[in-house]
Amino acid sequence: MCGVFGVFGNGEAANITYLGLHALQHRGQESAGIVTSDGEQLHAHRAMGLVQDAFKQEQLAELTGRIAIGHVRYSTAGGSHLRNAQPLAVDYAKGSLAVCHNGNLTNADEIRAELEAKGSIFSSTADTEVLVHLVARSKEIAIEDRIMDALSRVEGAYSLLFLTEDSLVVVRDPMGIRPLCLGLLPGTRDAHVVASEPCAFDLIGAEFVRDVEPGEILVLDAAGMRSLRLPGARVERHACIFEYVYFARPDSQLGGRSVYEVRKELGRALAREAPAEADVVIPVPDSGVPSAIGYAKALALPFEVGLIRSHYVGRTFIEPQQSIRHFGVKLKLNPVGSILKNKRVVVIDDSIVRGTTSRKIVKMVRDAGAREVHLRISSPPTEWPCYYGIDTPTRRELIASSHTSDEIARYVTADSLGYLSLEGMMRAVAACGERGEGDAHPGGGGFCHACFSGAYAIPFQPSPSKRQLKLVGV
Repeated sequence: MCGVFGVFGNGEAANITYLGLHALQHRGQESAGIVTSDGEQLHAHRAMGLVQDAFKQEQLAELTGRIAIGHVRYSTAGGSHLRNAQPLAVDYAKGSLAVCHNGNLTNADEIRAELEAKGSIFSSTADTEVLVHLVARSKEIAIEDRIMDALSRVEGAYSLLFLTEDSLVVVRDPMGIRPLCLGLLPGTRDAHVVASEPCAFDLIGAEFVRDVEPGEILVLDAAGMRSLRLPGARVERHACIFEYVYFARPDSQLGGRSVYEVRKELGRALAREAPAEADVVIPVPDSGVPSAIGYAKALALPFEVGLIRSHYVGRTFIEPQQSIRHFGVKLKLNPVGSILKNKRVVVIDDSIVRGTTSRKIVKMVRDAGAREVHLRISSPPTEWPCYYGIDTPTRRELIASSHTSDEIARYVTADSLGYLSLEGMMRAVAACGERGEGDAHPGGGGFCHACFSGAYAIPFQPSPSKRQLKLVGV
């Protein structure tokens, strides 16, 4: 997950990056950081917590310069500690360098062990630091060549922003697993912004230009902007389909598709595959709302907001501590009894991981007076871990990997449970918008859906279970 944001060519780079990160807060809540360059040196500030808590006006004032990169983090590789907060910034023989990363390097442990055997010393446990060492050790001269040299060694998913004293380098992996897009600040021709999602451009009034292409490198410096390709990289688009299901903000456009419209279409497809005789349809907010609208309209059922979400609580999916997650469901949601009492209720959610959160939600709705509770999920069963930047547990902890839908329904105490099929999900995404990322690629449809299908786009040896982080507690 994580969110990255960058600015090139504006004197308010730090303030613009702060606003951009605020718009990407849904992608990570553990830490936030900004590094700027004034043309001679880098200035950095990183802190744990939310963007608005990590930065005060006096701290932003110290982040001078016309170039900046920023990051909001949710950890996959590396624990939730300040030392792992990004952007990482270092001084090395060729100057100064900062980097921030959305994704996960699947061979980072192997490369790290090799570098440590040669004397490298690491200050964090984040996989991103491997890249810093590889860039520093490269024998190439130009920064873009050093970055290409480093990336020739790594595998996995990465949307990367590199900052030097006088340049910003933007990279997206050859499969385009994680999103990344390019924008232009208003009233300018050369003040560019980059972000994980284009919703970050809306807040600052920037114009969306295009998605960064898989395998593309953008170099922004005094000479302007130039586009390069990762040498030898075979582009096979596999954009993460779970971005449409859960991660991305519904007001974003990814790969030429409106996330909001995709989620509504997922709901309509779910209604066709798993209809229910009910009195009312309610979503699990916020990601379940568009799908619930689509589901309700398809079946001509009333749509109601039967669960009220506290907007002062973060997304429980990405909270780092088990204790927070357990308490988080009740802290985050509260039922509306007048809507639910004596009703046959369909609850629409985006996914089930371990099942513990779904169990609590079903119990909450039933305790509010619902006569029947039918759970519908706008994605297929999550049976496989993700190793490309999502904090999922080991396979044995995923309830759908070892239990049937009927068994899961009994565990979550629902009267019935229905998932959207993989084929239905793929058709729903393909039906929305113009040609999007990977439409020309048959079979996988140009998307990575390994968490549902087990079809991993990048072959690798999974890391030991000790590197797996907890998702929602048991």
